[in-house]
Amino acid sequence: MKPTITLFLFAILFTACVPQATELPVIIQPTQADLPVTNKPDQPEPTAGLPAYMPQPIDAGLSRGNIYIDAVQVIVMESYPVQILVNLQGNLPTPCNHLRVDVAIPDDQNRIVVDAYSVHSETEMCIQVLEPFDASIPLGSFPPGHYTIWVNGSQAGQFDS
Repeated sequence: MKPTITLFLFAILFTACVPQATELPVIIQPTQADLPVTNKPDQPEPTAGLPAYMPQPIDAGLSRGNIYIDAVQVIVMESYPVQILVNLQGNLPTPCNHLRVDVAIPDDQNRIVVDAYSVHSETEMCIQVLEPFDASIPLGSFPPGHYTIWVNGSQAGQFDS
């Protein structure tokens, strides 16, 4: 009977020394959708309500650069009044350059001049590879007449309104 009591006491002592199972804390990893959207420090942030390709107030502190246009399409949408859209495809000099498109009102010869360029920070280090872009720029509607669209000094298309 002594071995049974000894074994019983040993079992009680052993269970008292073993740490009790505790519930581990649950660590929740944020998903990409939960993370806030942030820009790089030198990356211009579009002004609320303006498309990213439109000239921004922050552009005054950036340098102007060229872009390489591969294709321009003038799209006349079937609507009343007729709506005009210009689609630009090409490349920016680097991923750190940002596309800007400035559209002038028609002149006295009904020419619509579209100035497409890039802006970048002189202090930002950037890999030297081309960055493709594809931008659709709505021009809106115009009074009746024959119009020509010029992009960076070259005639890109024409339409009748």
